[in-house]
Amino acid sequence: MRNSLPLAAVLLGLPSCVLADHGDALLLGQQVITASRTGHSPVSIASSSLITRDEIERQQAGSVPELLQRLAGVSVTSNGGRGKSTSVSIRGTSDKHVLVLIDGVRVGSATSGSAALQSIPVEQIERIEIVRGPRSSLYGSEAMGGVIQIFTRRGGAKGFKPYFSVGAGSRSSYSGSAGVAGSHGNGWFNLGVASESTDGINARAYRSNEPKAFEPDADGYRELSAQLRAGYRFDNGLELDGSWLQSENHSDFDARSYSAKNGLSGTNAYSDGSLQALSGRARFSPLAFWDVTLQAGHSEDLDDRFQDGDFNSRFDTRRDSLSWQNDFNFGEAQVLSLGMDYKKDRVDSSDDYAEDNRYNKGYFVQYQAAFGRHGVQAGLRRDKDEFFGAHDTGSLGYSFDLSDALTLTAAYGTAYRAPTFNDLYYPLTRGMEGNPDLQPEESESYEIGIRGSHGWGEWNINAYENQIEDLIVWAGSSPMRPENVDVARIRGIETSVATVLAGWNVAANMTFMDPQDRSKANHGHLLQRRAKRQFNLDLDRQFGAVGLGASLYAASERFDKASNAEDSRMPGYALVDLRSEYRFDEAWRLQVKLANLFDRDYETAQTYEQPGRAVYFTVRYQAL
Repeated sequence: MRNSLPLAAVLLGLPSCVLADHGDALLLGQQVITASRTGHSPVSIASSSLITRDEIERQQAGSVPELLQRLAGVSVTSNGGRGKSTSVSIRGTSDKHVLVLIDGVRVGSATSGSAALQSIPVEQIERIEIVRGPRSSLYGSEAMGGVIQIFTRRGGAKGFKPYFSVGAGSRSSYSGSAGVAGSHGNGWFNLGVASESTDGINARAYRSNEPKAFEPDADGYRELSAQLRAGYRFDNGLELDGSWLQSENHSDFDARSYSAKNGLSGTNAYSDGSLQALSGRARFSPLAFWDVTLQAGHSEDLDDRFQDGDFNSRFDTRRDSLSWQNDFNFGEAQVLSLGMDYKKDRVDSSDDYAEDNRYNKGYFVQYQAAFGRHGVQAGLRRDKDEFFGAHDTGSLGYSFDLSDALTLTAAYGTAYRAPTFNDLYYPLTRGMEGNPDLQPEESESYEIGIRGSHGWGEWNINAYENQIEDLIVWAGSSPMRPENVDVARIRGIETSVATVLAGWNVAANMTFMDPQDRSKANHGHLLQRRAKRQFNLDLDRQFGAVGLGASLYAASERFDKASNAEDSRMPGYALVDLRSEYRFDEAWRLQVKLANLFDRDYETAQTYEQPGRAVYFTVRYQAL
């Protein structure tokens, strides 16, 4: 065990003194059910991360993208400050290649193909599970880069336990949340509300090519949300649970351009959005070894946009889903899963789409087993899309315990993404038009990893290659149309370590990535807005009633254009956040966060501003 310590330090690029203290370690290998869709998994092969409620409050994060950016292999691109359009990438893929679930229900826009992660309130979240790598063999379309599953808060403690928080900070930022959680007998529940508002920053910088579109104002954001989750377990073993999350938001933004032709000045632009996820689930066991899960879901992504004080566009999408899963448990070491998924997307827009609804049926099988030091996970899935017909995907994973402390893993998987309604049927307006002849994007991924769990802490290293074909790219002009033209090859190495050093909890990760565009026009160039290197470091320590912490995030340069033109180069940057809290007692605490300590100017999307230095205060109460 001790002999592996210098090796881990060398592989992670850390000096051996960083890992010298063999105190209580932070745990990285907690169960993540999203990787297998089963509550019990005899093997752990997928590269995954878990963000708990305690972690969310410790980091004092203001948004889901802010939480995710601290993970290995995850990068965030934002069109301005809080609440603005934000893209989350896993392992260099696009945001359209990341499947997002809330309590098991797919969320996101069927027109754009992206999920509004910036509009999911952190105060309503119990935990977040992130799985890297392809998962189409379990979930179907979109899960090419990975899966993000968000679980809303749930009750558990006996009786009724109220909680609330109030906060204030820079740029007239205010937040508040309140709720009650608890249980009685075999039932449990959580009911909560939350709100926030901020004046924000000027979302977009001056552009010499669009001087009349410059609007030097603060682009604010407001959000109001409510959440309910409850469940009951009957004496015969039947479990029923359901959840509901609703988030309403208003976001001011700077329009992309000035157009004298249509009379739009680009000023006074804003969006009114709504996100909803509704889920109902039943679990029961017809036989001792057979677990059945039935789930129904409904999600909505509604977006109305205004410009020059008048209505401009509406893109509302709704999704209904059903799932039937059977898990056959052969002892503790083997699980066979058989299931079927159904979903139907509907579009309601101010623009006239040639098609406004479609359905997909998916059938999957998965086998997981542990044999001594060996672990196996294999899956197959067939999706039948109303428009594209059948599409098959598969995965195979293997793990081997080199010792009680070291595990080697290897995985292979295929995945795909079906074109969105915009890709296929966007009407000929605003200089753009869809292409009904598009085919799904496809990918093939390979991965190998090693992880260790020791007295001093835990670490892991994963190397991967993902080859994506038939990438859908919008190109041309008058009109701009999408085509299956691009090919990408993404290679990367992710490293993570967690330990305790001189009383400080230390967690660090580093990502090395080569996200290459392999198309004819841009062969060998970096994919747009992807950085080749990222680094995260978190430090935390408790001094009696006082807690102190710091975070460092650093990213290398990236390019805003596929051509990698010099004028599209965005420099690398580093951000430092400080945080502290004081516990008056077990129930009350005061938190303070200083974000972007050195007031660094930076961009993740060219010409879009990012927040400078800011301070936030929060008071929290949780009944014991």
